[in-house]
Amino acid sequence: MMYSDFSVCMSVYKNDLPEFFNNSVKSIINQTVKPSEIIIVVDGPVSDKIAEIIKELEHQYNFFRSIWLENNVGLGNALAIAVDNSGYDLIARMDSDDIAVPDRFEKQLLCFQKHPEISVAGGAISEFVEKAENVIGIRKCPITDMEIKKYLKKRCPFNHMTVMFRREHVLNAGNYIDWKFNEDYYLWIRMHLAGYKFCNLPETLVYVRVGKEMYSRRGGGIYFKSEAKLQKYLFQKSVINRNQLFLNLFIRFIVQIIMPNNIRGYVYQRLLRR
Repeated sequence: MMYSDFSVCMSVYKNDLPEFFNNSVKSIINQTVKPSEIIIVVDGPVSDKIAEIIKELEHQYNFFRSIWLENNVGLGNALAIAVDNSGYDLIARMDSDDIAVPDRFEKQLLCFQKHPEISVAGGAISEFVEKAENVIGIRKCPITDMEIKKYLKKRCPFNHMTVMFRREHVLNAGNYIDWKFNEDYYLWIRMHLAGYKFCNLPETLVYVRVGKEMYSRRGGGIYFKSEAKLQKYLFQKSVINRNQLFLNLFIRFIVQIIMPNNIRGYVYQRLLRR
């Protein structure tokens, strides 16, 4: 079967660990359907070891390309640069410390072949600690376009590190725009407003590395302010009504401001995961 050419876009920065980054890249190189190009945006200064890994990958694979930024610009801006520089209509996202399942791209490309009306296709994630075999939770997202757009009124409807999307449609919606912690959610909202269609695959596409620090990142005043601002944007664009706005803000205030990290971790693992 013939598959479409596609790009993979990643961003790496100073806090990424070389071993995790290397394993992540190898998981997208060793796919049943290999990418046509891999674009790595180096978001500001990185360790010598990561720089060495990138240079070795460029030497070894002619489809591997890096873009080096002098200063750290943040994930949203880095991904916008990656999308702008991608050479193919389909783009897959990948985080720098996660592990893609071996047939991830094959499944997503088949989805786009069967459903050419789709603009974004994501999937489930399996969250693990230390080793991919040590799965502590699975986050599944709604499957159909209707279910996704209903869910979007409450929470982000995609696992960002799993998505594959049409470059032209993302650019038509304004591309990634910096929005601390929520550059992806903001993009999906704008694509929804533009009338594009979504889907999620039910199976795990990416193994995602987690730890206690993940739950601390999902709490605190800065995180809440970012989320609250996004909820107000949803209201201003008439995606949600006033009652939904107040409910969304109330839930976020309890989870992100009031709850300590250990309780927040329990909520995410037991109530928002399977």
